[in-house]
Amino acid sequence: MNVLVTGGTGYIGSHATVALLEAGVDVVVLDNFSNSSRASMSAVRSICGKAPVLIEGDIRDRQMLDDIFQRYSIDAVLHFAGLKAVGESVQKPLDYYESNVSGTIILCQAMVAAGVFRLVFSSSATVYGAPEQMPINEDSPTGTPTNPYGQSKLIIENILRDTSSADPRWSIALLRYFNPVGAHASGKMGEDPLGIPNNLVPYISQVAVGSLAELSVYGDDYPTVDGTGVRDYIHVVDLAEGHLKALQAIEGDTGLKVWNLGTGDGYSVLEIVKAFELASGRSIPYRIVPRRPGDIARCWADPSKAMRDLGWQATRGLNEMMSDTWRWQSMNPKGFVK
Repeated sequence: MNVLVTGGTGYIGSHATVALLEAGVDVVVLDNFSNSSRASMSAVRSICGKAPVLIEGDIRDRQMLDDIFQRYSIDAVLHFAGLKAVGESVQKPLDYYESNVSGTIILCQAMVAAGVFRLVFSSSATVYGAPEQMPINEDSPTGTPTNPYGQSKLIIENILRDTSSADPRWSIALLRYFNPVGAHASGKMGEDPLGIPNNLVPYISQVAVGSLAELSVYGDDYPTVDGTGVRDYIHVVDLAEGHLKALQAIEGDTGLKVWNLGTGDGYSVLEIVKAFELASGRSIPYRIVPRRPGDIARCWADPSKAMRDLGWQATRGLNEMMSDTWRWQSMNPKGFVK
């Protein structure tokens, strides 16, 4: 099987590439390196003993996509490519809709032209908006995402749902996942954001290695165990394995399927800080600051449907998530060598 992985040098895409290669799948990675490093593919080679075909380019380049599908006889696509910083999306909404939404449309048009109809899409729990009940299952209504990033994910989901309904040849998996953290256990590959991290755990790990002075905790007055926001954190390797399971599940099937990928457990910001301090042996200074607009108090998954349908469940707990993060960060304090 030949699989195209868009955004495959990024954090989740690179770990999914490892899972595919280890399963004997031939992989073509397409990335424009806007928020990633080609050095991640050297890590993939070191881990797997082989590397995917790597093509520098953008999913909005239709001619290039046509060439890739023809040259490599692509059978399926794992689609990770897109902009992903929530705060930036508020400042640059047109960039996010153009890159994420238009890019996906162009990709799907190229897939149709090539006769490729199997797609696993990297969606997000942000499509649920501010849910009223916990845990969140796949039947929970999608809400109104509070930022253009989340809106772009929901728009894409609706586009793919309509596309699947209109053309029965399509087989599509929408994977709504929660908060990916951790790194490959080898310490050779992990999250390497450009600039100041937008997510909690890489921010904590950069505080731990001295790259950042302290952590800002946005609000301590939520109705949670300690007043800080509660989220479902999932190990990135578990997440990558979920993509492989979904890809296998939709082979020979048609229609659109939705699966949550999470652990079913929620941890507060301060519980994450304590777990990281335990794993790293480092103290994490933090400061309580006002809430961010749009943040919700609690969010965690009901992952039982993925277990029933895919035979998948997250197996790596919070301690392993934090230990693997610290191993990666301490071995690579400046991230990948650019």
